[in-house]
Amino acid sequence: MTRYFWIAVAPTLALAACNAPDAAKLPSEAGGDQITASAAVAVFATGLNNPRGLEFGPDGNLYVAEAGLGGTTSTVGQCAQVPPPFGPYLGGKTARISRIAPNGTRTTLIGELPSGRDPTGGIIGVADVAFIGNTLYALLAGGGCAHANADVPASVIRVDAGGAWSLIANLSAFRLANPGTNPARDDPEGSWYSFTVAGDAFDIVDANHELIERATLGGRVSRLTDVFASVGTSVVPTAIESRDGLTGDVVLGNLTPFPVVNGAARIWRVSPGGALSLVAPGLTAVLAVEFDRAGRIYALESFRCPTSAPCFPSPATAGTGRVVHLTRRGTIEVVATGLTFPTGMTFGPDGNLYVSNMGFNAAPGAGHIVKIDVPWNQP
Repeated sequence: MTRYFWIAVAPTLALAACNAPDAAKLPSEAGGDQITASAAVAVFATGLNNPRGLEFGPDGNLYVAEAGLGGTTSTVGQCAQVPPPFGPYLGGKTARISRIAPNGTRTTLIGELPSGRDPTGGIIGVADVAFIGNTLYALLAGGGCAHANADVPASVIRVDAGGAWSLIANLSAFRLANPGTNPARDDPEGSWYSFTVAGDAFDIVDANHELIERATLGGRVSRLTDVFASVGTSVVPTAIESRDGLTGDVVLGNLTPFPVVNGAARIWRVSPGGALSLVAPGLTAVLAVEFDRAGRIYALESFRCPTSAPCFPSPATAGTGRVVHLTRRGTIEVVATGLTFPTGMTFGPDGNLYVSNMGFNAAPGAGHIVKIDVPWNQP
């Protein structure tokens, strides 16, 4: 059974995992010289519950999707459930979207969004956020009867400045009517992890079904590509990002089935028609991808195995998360290390990276955002 959600471990991992790494050297894309960069990591904001995707708004604030804490509601007997051991879910309205000011102060933009907890402790809720112009949109992975939130489907929603929201695209209904070819799929309403703006639509990743769907602002959902059918094996796609918000330059990162093997994950390029081509092998447990100002690709590795043996996320892999950069020569350069189960990242208007850290397997309120200095990407 292919799963990308998380096996529960001791929820007492400390913020001290975000120590500043040693100096990192990245190649100059222009001349090939070495640029020494500190890539210092510092805590920017705290008090989050399983933070996931994040995005800076046109107002300069950072908006963070939080999966929440699940709940106590069961829908067993009402609809098809996720089978054991990863189901059935218990749901509740504990997910939210936080707005973080430039000084790191957190406020709740909108709360009481659907969140689900599986029997292993894995949490799904608000998975990602994105802006089109001045309007904020969010991906609700925790919605749906199969996630014990029957009143709100897994969906794309529009959020106004005051925190009210409206449904744009019903992903639960589309998944129930349109499963993919992956025989290991186990979530009737989809395992949605991330989305990216594609013109006037969103390209959305369903990790366990291994599908990329496209949802328009008018609510129409269609299949962009069946990743499992295209690749011919299970890769568990999790991260998707467009360079400019258009449908041209889009990359996809994957987690791989559990247990994870170091170096088994990849970065792919996605054509406007959904065709996949390999960009870079040799990565591990990728949960986010980003472009910098020059179009260079960065990947967020959520954890790495301490030895060559396959592994699961556990106390032994805490502090092994890192950000890497894919050079135009095809090599992988480490930007920052020492992260603990990071789940999302974005570039800020200052040119630095902001990462959701302690994004799973953490105590309530232990999630936080770290800032990673990227001096070669300054405005």
